[in-house]
Amino acid sequence: MQLIPRYLVENKIDVVSNDTGFVVEYRPVYSRQLKIYRGIDNAIQFRFINADQKPVWITDTPYIVIFDENNSKIIERACTVTDDGSTTSTKGMFNVSLTENDLLNVKQQYLKYNIYMSNGSTNTVTYANRDFESAGVIMLDSVAYPGPKLSKEIINFKEENSQWYAGSDDSTKITAEPGLNGNEALHTLAIYTDSYVGDIEIQGTLDNQITGLNNWTTLSTITFTGNESQPVPTNINGVFSYLRLKATADPTDKVTKVLIRN
Repeated sequence: MQLIPRYLVENKIDVVSNDTGFVVEYRPVYSRQLKIYRGIDNAIQFRFINADQKPVWITDTPYIVIFDENNSKIIERACTVTDDGSTTSTKGMFNVSLTENDLLNVKQQYLKYNIYMSNGSTNTVTYANRDFESAGVIMLDSVAYPGPKLSKEIINFKEENSQWYAGSDDSTKITAEPGLNGNEALHTLAIYTDSYVGDIEIQGTLDNQITGLNNWTTLSTITFTGNESQPVPTNINGVFSYLRLKATADPTDKVTKVLIRN
């Protein structure tokens, strides 16, 4: 039997306050990099310290700002202060939670973050280290909790004999991932339309390749009246090699997209 230790610890970062003059006796050469994960909530704890590495009381509200690799701001929010103003163990402490939804659409990358203090009228910078660098670094990991796969997006149909198809040739094939699915494999589709009037047939094949001469069978037919204001979802069960969409009316500018997840 293997015994593997796991650690349930607080992710705590020291933030340097500029409330006193800086001295040179102690100067860290780097600030620890944070690591957070997509697909799960991440709780991060911070502590304000002064130049002597002593915690300081929090009198204003700390805010965290996070930027992606393109320097675009993706998160800004007030942190929760746990400093109660009297207990030594909580002195200078505050925390923030980065939820699963916060990071849902952010790919794995190195993020930058800043923390500032605000009293409602004035914002005060804080530093990640004694070298007066404000930005810290967060590694966003998407491997440990990968979450659901991205949906396939279908936006182009080709006309064939007054019918319109998506997935009929090798360049546009829609794999149904038979190797990953069991006998009750679930395929979910969401069809986005704009005043489309006609049918959308969802077809499947067991052929191993898309050749243009495949045997397709209709799995489901959805009729649109043109009055749909929301995406129309549908589910299909079964193991197939490939899927195909067939439109009975011209879908150009009418069927805006179809999302498929196997």
